[in-house]
Amino acid sequence: MTKEVKEFGRKDWFFPDADLPPEGEGELKGHESIIVLNPNEKIATITIKCYFEHPKQPFSFEVKVEAQSVRCFRTNEPEDMGGNDIPLETQYAISLHSDQPVVAQYGRLDNRQTNLAYYTTPGYSE
Repeated sequence: MTKEVKEFGRKDWFFPDADLPPEGEGELKGHESIIVLNPNEKIATITIKCYFEHPKQPFSFEVKVEAQSVRCFRTNEPEDMGGNDIPLETQYAISLHSDQPVVAQYGRLDNRQTNLAYYTTPGYSE
């Protein structure tokens, strides 16, 4: 009897409310991240695409997330974003398209004000 292997996650994820904050003045520096969990048995190859208001053109790049591991992509780190710079305080959106099911989450730390603001949210996936 063959044991059925269940895969967890989705192949397509969308985060429509991205906005890289400046570092701010606090001990913890402002940033945002896309966190990808690959709980499955195969390496996931993911295309990340960033969309901006017109006329700025979107850009995309490819990353890998090892099997049964998590990877964090800091949007303020060009090496995490395929060598691309994300402009500060600019509304944009992010999509992930993976060849394997994954689970994705978005997080932002914004400390431009005295009260530290940090939140995470799962993306939209269908």
